[in-house]
Amino acid sequence: MRQGGSTVEIDEKLTPTDLLPKIDRLWAASGGKIESIEQTCPPSEGAPVFTVDGRYTARGWTEWTEGFRYGAALLQFDATGDERFLTIGRDATFERMASHVSHVGVHDHGFTNVSTYGALLRLLHEGRVEGDRAAYEIALKVSGAVQAARWRTTADGTGYIYSFNGPQSLFVDTIRSCRALAMAHQLGHVLMGEQDKPVSLLGRLVEHAANTAKWNIFHGTGRDRYDVRGRTAHESIFNVNDGAFRCPSTQQGYSAFTTWTRGLAWAMAGYPELLEWVATRSDEELETVGGRESVTAMMLDAATATCDFYLANTPTDGVPYWDTGAPGLAAMGDYLDRPADPFNDHEPVDSSAAAIAAQGLLRLGRYLGDAGTKYWQAGLTVCDTLFGEPYLSTDPSHQGLLLHSVYHWPNGWDHVAPGQRVPNGEACMWGDYHLREVALYVGRVARDEPYYTFFGGSR
Repeated sequence: MRQGGSTVEIDEKLTPTDLLPKIDRLWAASGGKIESIEQTCPPSEGAPVFTVDGRYTARGWTEWTEGFRYGAALLQFDATGDERFLTIGRDATFERMASHVSHVGVHDHGFTNVSTYGALLRLLHEGRVEGDRAAYEIALKVSGAVQAARWRTTADGTGYIYSFNGPQSLFVDTIRSCRALAMAHQLGHVLMGEQDKPVSLLGRLVEHAANTAKWNIFHGTGRDRYDVRGRTAHESIFNVNDGAFRCPSTQQGYSAFTTWTRGLAWAMAGYPELLEWVATRSDEELETVGGRESVTAMMLDAATATCDFYLANTPTDGVPYWDTGAPGLAAMGDYLDRPADPFNDHEPVDSSAAAIAAQGLLRLGRYLGDAGTKYWQAGLTVCDTLFGEPYLSTDPSHQGLLLHSVYHWPNGWDHVAPGQRVPNGEACMWGDYHLREVALYVGRVARDEPYYTFFGGSR
């Protein structure tokens, strides 16, 4: 692992407008893939997760990708105005997503419900669609409260939203599900507990974000021998009897002491978008959770640390390998000093991590203004890579949009084609979704359209 500097070769002159031809090509390829998935992936067979030989297939673990499936159609409508995709996304949200709103067993509400009900509410507020505002709002209120109720208290009296692994488990992924709490809070909702006690969703959002920053993100303060600033642990384990932190862990990375790059990317995207949301809240609200300065400093430190680590430990084109400590990297020489190679014989790249990370870099750069130019230009550089070959798939026979992603390499779930030693040439539902989302983001900036945020549909 490298500390400081950047191995990503940042294009300092690239602008959002420069990317518009690639973005237009992306949306032209995207629509047919969404329609193909609708034709070949009946909901009764489970939510599609990743492609095998270019065709989407389900993989039972949870149904967390269903929101990305229908949210992608809403993004397609948002970008193109094609009513066919509004119909797909809106109808499926009402037909399929109610169970996700009340799902008490997962940490995925930001992925499932903000990507669907949240998108519809945002489009309604922008005057792009008509609909039942109350239906969207009640779904988001319930979702935020249900997610916040999945709570475990730590030894210092604060707490976290625990993962589907159980109450001992804090996932870095869940920082993006704080969006569900944010939207519900912004709509004036609270979680009602025992004896009719109201529980602040803002309070739980801030505590969860703070504990993720404290335990899942390293800050270079000597916590252990692997404490490199900006490194992330996929999971933190707590003793459920007394709430004491016990150790880092991972479900999808190589080890507890290496950095799974998609987990890193979740933090990179999650904190900057929460910083944007916190900036819209009143001083009076934030005083109840420690004050604006304290909350902002915690989130900004987590955002900058993770983004700096990404830039220092990612190949020159901005696409990372799946884990910064993956053992096969040792056989690849100076792999950080050249573009990522999806077709190598040792370790897979993860383009889905890059798509998520790009949005985090862009949002952090914009939030910081002139001080964030490095991050903004780095985000555009990653987008420039992902919006073209070999990552963008324009082949109409391939249902994936963003090639060379992985899901769960330790479990061996990803498809390895004959003649290859690592997975490549395949796509995943969250990679495709986040490629579309960052394309929408950059496209709106380039065209001077309303700035895209997850909370744009809240009041």
